[in-house]
Parts: sequence; C-alpha cells; structure tokens
Amino acid sequence: MKRVGIIGGGLGGLASACVLAARGHEVILFERNEWLGGKAAVLESHGFRFDMGPTILTLPQVLERIFAEAGKDLASELDVVRLDPQWRSFFGDGSTLDLLSDLPSMERELAAFAPDGQTAAGYRRFLELSERLHRISDDYFFWRPVGGLRDMFNARETFQQSVLGDVLAMQPGRTVAGVVRSHISDPRVAQMVDHFTQYVGSAPDASPAVLCGIAHMQTREGIWYPRGGTRAVPVALTRLAESLGVELRCNAGVDRIVTSNGAVTGVRLEGGTIIELDAVVSNCDSVRTHRELLDGAPRRAFARRRKYEPACSGVVLYLGLRQRYDHLLHHNFVFSRDPEEEFHSIYRRGEPAADPSCYVCAPSGTEPAVAPPGGEALYVLVHTPYLRPGQDWNEMLPGYRQVILDKLKRTAGMEDIESRIVFEQALTPQDIHDRYHVLDGAIYGLASHGRFLGAFKPGNRSPDVRGLYLAGGAAHPGPGMPMVLMSGWIAADALDQDAAREPAAHPREAELV
Repeated sequence: MKRVGIIGGGLGGLASACVLAARGHEVILFERNEWLGGKAAVLESHGFRFDMGPTILTLPQVLERIFAEAGKDLASELDVVRLDPQWRSFFGDGSTLDLLSDLPSMERELAAFAPDGQTAAGYRRFLELSERLHRISDDYFFWRPVGGLRDMFNARETFQQSVLGDVLAMQPGRTVAGVVRSHISDPRVAQMVDHFTQYVGSAPDASPAVLCGIAHMQTREGIWYPRGGTRAVPVALTRLAESLGVELRCNAGVDRIVTSNGAVTGVRLEGGTIIELDAVVSNCDSVRTHRELLDGAPRRAFARRRKYEPACSGVVLYLGLRQRYDHLLHHNFVFSRDPEEEFHSIYRRGEPAADPSCYVCAPSGTEPAVAPPGGEALYVLVHTPYLRPGQDWNEMLPGYRQVILDKLKRTAGMEDIESRIVFEQALTPQDIHDRYHVLDGAIYGLASHGRFLGAFKPGNRSPDVRGLYLAGGAAHPGPGMPMVLMSGWIAADALDQDAAREPAAHPREAELV
C-alpha cells in the first residue's frame, strides 16, 4: 500500500482518488478551492441552476468502470438520461439540422436537408471511417499511459499487416477538416461535423485526422444528461471517495511537489506544511505542474520535449430567462457564417471571432427544476483565444456580450432574448484562468494541433520524476468529461502497477523549517 497525494479535486483527481482507494492505497486529496469537481461547478441564483463548466456527458462507460473498481453500479449512484436528437444546428442561411444517433434516420434527415445525392452517402462513409478510428483508439490509445507513438504500438507487432493497416487508417498528415470535406459535400453539414473537434478546443484544419473518431464515439454511445446536471458527476464521485476513506482537504493549495534523488517524497502546502508521500497524482494543468510545482531538471526536461500550446478559452453567459424558447433542444449549435474566418481569428490571430459559433444549452426541457416555472437556465458558450498579452476582458466583455446576443437573435430565432433575461452572470478567459488555475485560461487543456503529434498529450506516468503521475485535460488522453475521467483512471492504474513492484515508505507530516 502506498500513501498517495492527489493535487486538484477536479474530475480527473476524483477519479484517481476513487480508483486508488478502491485498490487499497491511502489517499489524501488536496484542493485549493472550497469545492470539489473543478470546472464541473454549479451556479445557483434567483431560482436558476446552471452547470458552470461541462454540460455534455458522453461515454458513460468510463464512469461505470470507475464505480466498478469499488464494486458499485453506476445506475444506483447516478440517474442519466439519453438525449436524442443529440443537438440542433442553426445556420446563417436560416436552415436547421438535428443530429440523430441512428444512422439510417440521420441519412434520411440529410437527404432532405441537402438533396444533392452525395451528402447523405458521404456522411455514412465518414462514420464508417470514424468507427474504425474509434476502434483504433480503443485498441491502442485509451486506458493506457500513452505519451507518444512508441507507447501505442508494440515494436515487434508494428510491422504486422493488421497493425500497419491501422496506422495507415489514422491518415497521418491529414487534418480533421480535410477528411470531413473529402466525404461531405454540403458546407453546412461539414461545419457541423467539424464541431466534434470542439470537444478538444482546437481548430479542425490544424488537428490530426485520427480525432474524427470522436464522431462515432458520440453517435454510437450517445449524449447523456445526469439528473441534477453535470455537477451530479463530481457529487457522486465525492460520495464514492468518502465511502472509500479518501481524505478530502479543500482550501488546501499545494505550492511545491517535494522530491529527493529524482523521486517524489511529498508536497508542500501553501503556508509551509510538508506532507510526506510515496507518490503524487497531479490533476493540475501539466504545463503549470512543471512550471510552478517542480523545479530544476524535471522542469527543463518537460520544456525540451515539446512546446505545448494552450487550447482555446471562451466566454460563458449564464442567462436566467423568464420564458424558455420552445424551438431549442437541450443542446444547440448556432454556427458562424464562415468557419475558416472564425477559426483563423481565434487560433491564428488570437482575436475573438466577429461572427462566432455559439453553443447553447437549454436544459429546462429535460429537467424543469433548473429554472422557475416556464423559465430557462440558458448557458451560452463562445470559444475565444486563450489569454494573449494586452487583452483586458473587463473592458472587452460588454462589447463581446452584445456580439453574442446579436448572433443569437440573427441566427437562432431569439430576437427578443434581451427582454427575457432576468438574471445574468458571465465567465471570461481571465476568470477561467484565475478560478481554475489552468494555462492562460484554456478550457480544454492543451491544443490538439499538429497533423502527426496533435493527438498526444503528456503521458500519465512522468518520465522525469519517479512517483509522479499526471491526470486531467492537459494529460493523456486529453479534454472532455470522459477523457478527463479516463486520465484519472489511467494515472491511478499506472501508479498501482508501479506500487506492486516497489516497497511502501512510512511517511509523516512535518513542518517546513
């Protein structure tokens, strides 16, 4: 048994804590904020309840696996509802298109939406490729501590015909946008399919083709809504952690990972207390972990391996409406008039898009309790660049708020939205940076840009410090609720496997002199 510290009580940290405790380790979780769950927080005011961070839950089997570690059935711990249609798309020409999970139904929808005789068939071909890419991810990428190509493939098997076929199927050197448009002729449908990549906060024309597998993951496994909102997920994980004996310390920021002879020996809390430990899982941003919590050779080695770019940030408007919009589904995308212009602005120029795409969550149709009777707890997210020098969002927010509202009026049939607002709060890139201690306000950790290596994030087992493991959206396998939860499981599993080969120490708490 090891004594393990978890730095950060977000979804990845909670997942690691539960898995390690279920496997018999002594676990202490340190969270600098007063709540657990990280970005999966909640805002309640004036009778409205908003999920503040993630609102889309996919791949619930990841949660099932975590609860199964403790012999628990997810269905008894969390009530989840499948949503279909999965989302509604609004386009600048006034058209709308619903995304359906059933492929034959979606083909019929597309045949009516884009009667060119090609789009529906192209979508089927795209999903067939996506299915293979999903299978490759399951076989080589998920549930293991991958940091690069060499971790995915066994060197002795790489040149077998089946493995070579999988490597080629990943279409190295091609981008998501290129693959999508080689299959789907209608530009509106292509723009909708591009947005599966937005789960990783990256530009489709700069992200590797293998990420097209996200489309099949979602359409096959579904989009789910937990009763109580996505906040119900960390609440359930917290209950599980407590039942397993995890020590949960909120308002306990860590300012240093303590090492000796290249190995973790503990953590130092803000204020000076040192907690001696056998191992640490950092659920903090992996770049900030190395820049701020480590020093010397480990920090230099991490910086040399690869220059990581933050993923995009965003502006979130939490709008309490006195009257809901009946034409909205639970999940909606209000698309920009020109995706190339939008992505160029956000990812190349580092400026908010003049005509942005808006993600709109309107949950009252699924769970009326989120708002007063007849009302809506509307969540509006617009992607923006990560924080750039000279950007002052206190000054920028009022003008950009109006840009967002004008977009909803113009494209999503919400002409009277301002008259319906009775409560409002916002989150800016600066707020995200300060509140969640992420890199430059990035919502999704690290960008997935790069035709060959873009899918790879820092591995879960640190190559620089023995006993240090990484979890969260800025570690393998990346951002999004299921991937972050999976990262926590992978980090815990790697630690547990390593612990089986090492003797445990007998740590104690001490005061820093």
